[in-house]
Amino acid sequence: MVMIVVFCILFAIIVVNFFKISVLNNDTYQAMANDMHFGSIPISAHRGSIYDSTGTPLAKSASVYKVFLDPKKFREEMEELQERIDERNAEKLAGTYVPEYDEEGVEKNQLPISAEAFKQSAVTFLAEKLGITTEKITSAMAADNQYSILQDQVEKPVADEVLAYFNQYNLGSLNVEEDTKRYYPQQELAASVIGFTSADGNGAYGLEAYYNEYLAGVDGKTISAKDSNGNELPYRYSKTYPAENGDDIYLTIDMTLQYYLEKHLQEMVDEYEVKNRACAILMNAKTGEVYAMASCPSFDLNNPYEIADQNVAAQIAQLTGDEEKTAKSEAREAQWKNKCITEIYEPGSVFKVITSAAAIEENLINLNADNFYCSGAMTLEGHPLPIKCHKISGHGGQSFYQSLTNSCNPAFMQIGARLGVEKFYYYFEAFGLTEKTGIDLPGEGKGVYYEMDSMTNVDLAVSSFGQGNTLTPMQMITSYCAVINGGYLLEPYVVDKIVDEDGNVVLNNERTVKRQVVSEDTSAKMRDALERVVTDNNGGNVTIKGYSIGGKSGTSQRLSLTGDADDAQEYAASYVCFTPADDPEIILLVMADMPNKEIGYYGSVVAVPTARDILTDVLPYMGYYPEYTDEEVRNLDVKVPLLEGKLENAMATLDGLGVEYTVIGEGTEVIAQSPVTGSSISNDGCVYLYTEANDTEYTTVPNLVGMSPSAANESISYRSLNYVATGASTSRSDSVVSSQSIEAGTEVPKGTVIELEFMVYENSD
Repeated sequence: MVMIVVFCILFAIIVVNFFKISVLNNDTYQAMANDMHFGSIPISAHRGSIYDSTGTPLAKSASVYKVFLDPKKFREEMEELQERIDERNAEKLAGTYVPEYDEEGVEKNQLPISAEAFKQSAVTFLAEKLGITTEKITSAMAADNQYSILQDQVEKPVADEVLAYFNQYNLGSLNVEEDTKRYYPQQELAASVIGFTSADGNGAYGLEAYYNEYLAGVDGKTISAKDSNGNELPYRYSKTYPAENGDDIYLTIDMTLQYYLEKHLQEMVDEYEVKNRACAILMNAKTGEVYAMASCPSFDLNNPYEIADQNVAAQIAQLTGDEEKTAKSEAREAQWKNKCITEIYEPGSVFKVITSAAAIEENLINLNADNFYCSGAMTLEGHPLPIKCHKISGHGGQSFYQSLTNSCNPAFMQIGARLGVEKFYYYFEAFGLTEKTGIDLPGEGKGVYYEMDSMTNVDLAVSSFGQGNTLTPMQMITSYCAVINGGYLLEPYVVDKIVDEDGNVVLNNERTVKRQVVSEDTSAKMRDALERVVTDNNGGNVTIKGYSIGGKSGTSQRLSLTGDADDAQEYAASYVCFTPADDPEIILLVMADMPNKEIGYYGSVVAVPTARDILTDVLPYMGYYPEYTDEEVRNLDVKVPLLEGKLENAMATLDGLGVEYTVIGEGTEVIAQSPVTGSSISNDGCVYLYTEANDTEYTTVPNLVGMSPSAANESISYRSLNYVATGASTSRSDSVVSSQSIEAGTEVPKGTVIELEFMVYENSD
């Protein structure tokens, strides 16, 4: 009976354990069994490429190699190698060894002194070629497995060299398998948009991260059976699951447009010493396609961990220890961020476009009869100090159009009061400013704003002219699009389509309308009003001969960063413009965050020239050609043709163009000219024709900054120079030269062209 009881207890224990192993923990023991019976070698999928809208590669994967060792096989081969060495040494002692030589007289089938000597030399060789420690190699050689990775991302020449080193003694324990390495041909262009991959090959930032599922593909593997000793069975006992390569992505972004955007943005950052980076967005106002998007300074995608901003890098170099590590980490995170979608700012007067559209939609403004009086400041109940206008003396009585052109804060506080808290918040929300835009990029943020239930009249007043609330640049430009494109709030996107390796389109982005915010009629009125802002105040807006442009500049206090302290105050200078003004397709936002106040911080001074330079390059490239008004035709600049050759022919050509000229020398052949071929000059300029060698006449460039158009023209003519004008119209008596392309005091040939930028310093933003 005792034996029966003991036996029953033991049997019950065995049954319980069998149940736990076979049922409860089945997956665990099955995996352990598979590990013992099967070996798996991964096959990396080829990561998809990223192309711009023209097919230019932006991110590609090149073939590299993973070098790995079979430790068990290596030890077996070392034993076999030693046996071969011993056998050959015995043959040499017996005098029976007959060496073979190649055509160059080198002995074939040479062997090392000993297997141990080869092992030591192999450790040194591999450490040098693969850039790893000897400890890692010796540890791999002693490992109890059949697959130890020595190094990955190895270029083909190095992989071939290490293979040849082992193959010289017919050793097969070291092998390579193909892998991929990500590289970025355009380096820093659109870096914050494209992003980069992490060490494991997956997307870490930007499109690489957002579309990682499409780009990565699916890795394959080869599974082989093992015998009871852990040795792999012949090939017929293995099975290969091929890799599925990643899909290719085609963007809406054009690298030529991206280059223009980044080039001029960098010039602005350098000139105005922008502290907190700058950004710009160029997109289609009707569809939401992003043509170019930049954060500046950028960084090299092939070296993303290197601090690109030299000023920041220099500051970090002065730190040590944990401070250095923390500073470096923060600097990297900052440069990787896409400022257009992740960082928020106070939009300033650009936001008046939203306030205006809301008030017009609600029929709260009579465009022709309303009068918004400005005394220079406005007192609000609940606010201790009057809120000032940028024009201390005030604008007096002004229509809506004048209020928008003057960018008058008191006028827009009155418009905001007409809307009231409830309607203001309704449109703030309707224009998408309480939500993310939905752009197909990771890390998108949204602004911080006054909630309707807590918004006071003071909050409403400051919000109406773009202070108080914050938003991202992408939120600003998409809401602006809704104002001018017929009222439609769009979802922006940067990826046009995704194509698999067989050429099938697996994803296709297209115009997505979230909702219509304002009517077509309101939108048409706003387009007209914003075009008037440019024509009535072309000194502080983008004007390009032959193009109709609408726009609004903004200068905002960065209260969200610096608080209310006047001595610590920083500003954001921005500008948003669009063309054609009556039927907008192209819209551009430029923003400089915290430019040097000593140099300039108004949007009309900092951002407008940059926007003008960008559009000057962009519009002809995109197929938008100038259509001149009669006045513009009369004042068109003249492009100087090639005039070298017979003097009489050159004179006839210039007479036909209506351009004055001066002949220097007594010859009959023009051997040199000033300005050079292709230069543009004003239609009242003068070309100098040289007919004898060494007859070039020089003149000194005067200081023209601050001069009126007439005074600048007189000084230019007196010095026998030519000029072309940009910026404000030279027909405006209040415009002055703000900069000149050639420094005063420079000696130049007569006829040289100087580019003069004219501005009207009203600071009306």
